[in-house]
Amino acid sequence: MTNDAYEVIVIGGGAAGLSGALMLARSRRSVLVIDAGQPRNAPADGVHGLLGREGMSPLELVDRGREEVRGYGGEVVRGEVVRASRDGDEFAVELAGGGYLRAKRLLVTAGLVDELPDVPGLRERWGRDVVHCPYCHGWEVRDQPIGVLGSGPMSVHQALLFRQLSDDVMFFAHRHPELSDEQAEQLAARGITVVTGEVERLEIADDRIAGVRLKDGPVIPRRAIAVATRMVARAGFLAGLGLKPVEHPTGTGEHIPADPTGRTEVPGVWVAGNVTDLSAQVGAAAAQGAMAGAQINLDLVTEETRRAVEDRH
Repeated sequence: MTNDAYEVIVIGGGAAGLSGALMLARSRRSVLVIDAGQPRNAPADGVHGLLGREGMSPLELVDRGREEVRGYGGEVVRGEVVRASRDGDEFAVELAGGGYLRAKRLLVTAGLVDELPDVPGLRERWGRDVVHCPYCHGWEVRDQPIGVLGSGPMSVHQALLFRQLSDDVMFFAHRHPELSDEQAEQLAARGITVVTGEVERLEIADDRIAGVRLKDGPVIPRRAIAVATRMVARAGFLAGLGLKPVEHPTGTGEHIPADPTGRTEVPGVWVAGNVTDLSAQVGAAAAQGAMAGAQINLDLVTEETRRAVEDRH
């Protein structure tokens, strides 16, 4: 870091944060990206659904983004923000291990944490053959025996989406609330078998999923498991600003609400990517970051123009 005061500090260095930083750096703003180095998609082999970058390693995509930001004078550093607070007309950002930085505006793109059900095997295989998004991972598990774990309000919806990719899909009710008549009819109509009973664990063999063991039943062979996680925004460091995650309208987790430009209820603070949009894929997150970056620049220009007019008079 070349100094301790910036026009904009971006908290989070994934697609959303780097895209926002790129817009700001190209607008000749002093911008610092602070990245904790914990990308949600790190276990994935590649990024999918991103035009022109299909299949690229998530880490390679981030590395390229960092170099692009630096090429326009922006700074990118590894670090963890533990607290953000007001400091007069600016913001104070506290780092883990000590140290404070100041900024006129904040762009928060820290992403989210996937909370998995407490089923042994899920975490170990997460991002490989335990997946959540049919658009991110569905092609890679096509035509395989897929199990969908009943783990949240979107689980039935998830099963219907994965049925598009395989003729052999089973819905493991596990601890899912009792299916409505409509849901049961939908699953039956699409040929999705409903397996009752609680799941005890995943069986692993030869470094991949071999099946699903029921607590009071047999092992049912499966090659991939889809699970709807509870998604919680990484935003605890914003509590000092009075900005806390709230329940998402879908019931799938907690997010930081914002308007379509990423502006939050706290003046001077914008959000983009999964911290506000739980379902955003890489392309959508990058677009939101770019929009927020442009809006922050506009906000600064508006403030600077107002002051210039006041000084003139």
